[in-house]
Amino acid sequence: VELTCSPTSVILLPVSDSDLPFFGWPNPHDSSLLRPSAERAVLLMWWAGIRDGVMEGSTCRLTAAPEGEPRPSGSRQSGRDAGSEPTRDMRTHFRVCRFIMESGVKLGMRSVPVATACVLYHRFFQRVTPGVYEPYLVAMSCLYLAGKVEEQHIRTRDIINVSHRYFNKGSAPLECDKVFWDLRDSVVQCELLILRQLNFHVSFEHPHRYLLHYLLSVKSLVNRHAWSRTPVAETSWALLRDCYHGDMCILHTPQHIAVAALYLALNSYGVELPVGEKEWWQVLCEDVTKADINAVISDLLRLYDMEAKCI
Repeated sequence: VELTCSPTSVILLPVSDSDLPFFGWPNPHDSSLLRPSAERAVLLMWWAGIRDGVMEGSTCRLTAAPEGEPRPSGSRQSGRDAGSEPTRDMRTHFRVCRFIMESGVKLGMRSVPVATACVLYHRFFQRVTPGVYEPYLVAMSCLYLAGKVEEQHIRTRDIINVSHRYFNKGSAPLECDKVFWDLRDSVVQCELLILRQLNFHVSFEHPHRYLLHYLLSVKSLVNRHAWSRTPVAETSWALLRDCYHGDMCILHTPQHIAVAALYLALNSYGVELPVGEKEWWQVLCEDVTKADINAVISDLLRLYDMEAKCI
């Protein structure tokens, strides 16, 4: 069977959470999504094998770019070596992004607004000196601003109360006293600071719609019984969401992240696609290379490797 589908001939429709059950994706508002998945242990073992150079097999081996060869322009260097230890700032940003995602679930935010909040956070700290601003205050303002950008407005009072309960388990909501109004003013002022630092460029393209389209294309090429037995869609969605824990979501293009998430999910469950003149990922995204996919997967699995050191 030859791959003949062309992504350029399909209109990429906006993705919403109502589209997810069609693929068997989980409800993004389910708090169980925030718990470490069973697949992570397998992915970490796989990553350890890749890193140590002991993996074999053409379908699972990740070949790194030759030493001295520049990285493709589609996936920029993150400035970290494969074996380097995460810095204190990286661990802090990981924890704060986990806070953003948990707060977004409790606030009933859709997947894309939460992703926008994470991107706003990473881009802000990409432009400022670390340690100058309180990261959790910035995260609260990013949630507030992302709700405006993605037209899912969230009240500042709700953001403050959810954040207060996050740090003070079991506590009552804050009273509308001076402490509350001072915190509210801080959130609003920080929102203006974020807008100025980002030059008001706060609308971003996310991988979600690309992954939705890629899953549609791949699903038509796989036996429906095999597709129903393997949680490829759920795993792809989880991997995509986890990308936002680190700055890799702004270091790689949305198309490459979507392809890499799908590639990792397919290889994790041993799902094989028909072979044609081109590799399936080249049919879906013409400018992606194997090196681009390897770079995204390496950054993603490095986040999993760092997770144990942050939580």
